[in-house]
Amino acid sequence: MVSQNVIPSRQHLGGALPYVFTEHGVLMLANVIKSQRAIAKSIKIIEVFVKLRELMMGQKDMLLRFEQLEKLIVQHDSDIQALFNAMKQLIHQKNVPRTAMGFKLKNG
Repeated sequence: MVSQNVIPSRQHLGGALPYVFTEHGVLMLANVIKSQRAIAKSIKIIEVFVKLRELMMGQKDMLLRFEQLEKLIVQHDSDIQALFNAMKQLIHQKNVPRTAMGFKLKNG
C-alpha cells in the first residue's frame, strides 16, 4: 500500500515527464543495464556531459570578461560625453567685451 499523500501530483511535477536524462540519470541507468554495449554508450554520454560542463565554465569566464568590458565602455562613454558637453559650452559661450587691464601709454 502507498499513501496518496506521498505521491506527487501532476501539478507538482509540471504536468509532463522530462524528455532527457541528467548526467546522474545516465549513470544510474548504466548501473541497471548490464550489457557491454549499454555500458559503453552510457560512458560516452557521461563524457559528453563532462565536455558540456567544461564548455559552459569557459562561457562563464567569457561572460565575466564581456561584463567587465561593458563597464569600461560605459565609463568611457560618460567621460567622452562630458568632454563634448564642455566643448559645446565653450563654443556657445557669449563673447562679452572685457575691460582693458594694465597701463595706458601716452604717446609723446
